[in-house]
Amino acid sequence: MPLWKIFSVEYHFKVPHYQRPYAWETSQAADLLSDLSDALDRDSAEPYFLGSLVLIKQPEAPESQVVDGQQRLTTLTILFAVLAELAADGAVRDQFRKLISEPGQILLGSEAKPRLEVRPRDRDFFRKYVQTDGNLAALLGLPDGVLANDSQVAVRDNAKLLHDSLRKWDPDRRLYLGQLLAQRTYLVVVSTPDLASAHRIFSVMNARGLDLSPADVLKSDVIGQIRDNWREDYARKWEDAEEDLGRAEFANLLLDIRMLASKRRAREELLKEFPRQVLSRFSPAQMHSFVDDELVPLASAYCEIRDAAYALQDPESAGINAWFRRLVQLDNGDWRAPALWALRYHHNDPKFLHQFFERLERLAASMFIRRVYTSPNAT
Repeated sequence: MPLWKIFSVEYHFKVPHYQRPYAWETSQAADLLSDLSDALDRDSAEPYFLGSLVLIKQPEAPESQVVDGQQRLTTLTILFAVLAELAADGAVRDQFRKLISEPGQILLGSEAKPRLEVRPRDRDFFRKYVQTDGNLAALLGLPDGVLANDSQVAVRDNAKLLHDSLRKWDPDRRLYLGQLLAQRTYLVVVSTPDLASAHRIFSVMNARGLDLSPADVLKSDVIGQIRDNWREDYARKWEDAEEDLGRAEFANLLLDIRMLASKRRAREELLKEFPRQVLSRFSPAQMHSFVDDELVPLASAYCEIRDAAYALQDPESAGINAWFRRLVQLDNGDWRAPALWALRYHHNDPKFLHQFFERLERLAASMFIRRVYTSPNAT
């Protein structure tokens, strides 16, 4: 499907609440721009292939839930906003703006609206700073302290990277880039009418090498099984836990949950073992219990350990935090799963915790000194 047709009235993209955040780094945005620049220098008749989208979409309706492809759609929208900002010709600027937002047609009764609605918690931010004409300069100047999460940081950083790069281009070359995007840039669009089949397609495509983390796939699997009227609330709980920890430590948490469930070292990759060892204990009707009873409380325990923030009103609290500070200095995380178990199930028993962590620290330090701890490959 040509890009001009994707960013048209034929599609109105919505990123569901259960999807992962926007997470492209500046290196990925730079790679996209470099690839487009290379395509400009090649044969003018050669098409440029940009990847694929997986959508939940009825054949005759524009509404499209984005199951896979939101990173590309979001970055392309940022790119259109930058090109519009830098366009010297008002007509060219207007055409870029039409790729970002449907202008609406009064006679046809259609309203003006953005062509892409990102996940709900970032939707207002993205609409204000990227999809509203004239606000890009304000986005580029936003300090870290006013940005609510890593997704908003990524939007700002990628907009700045693209703006700083493209403003150095000759105006004619920027125009040729717009023509490349409009005339010979293509995406493969896979549409399916229901969530279940979309998830199957998503999983197959991930297994064949798309750049998706295990946490993203597991989130899609878990939240997709929760009943519709609860799904948004549980997607928010998942995202809150992920943002509190950060993506890297959240991935560690999933490894620790798998370890607690199996009580043995990993033998296969997480995407194979986690559904079998952890999620299989919950039916689709009970999948919300995994979030409430395991993911959220264990994420909270992880934060307390990482930040040495155990704060029960008891003289033992300071000693427990001291053990946390000693444990996190070790160069491996093999101690973390039992530590999470203790804090999750004995949180209100500081005497037990003090004794437990004293012994755990002694064991973990001994294993560190003797270099007998589990190798990183085990997880």
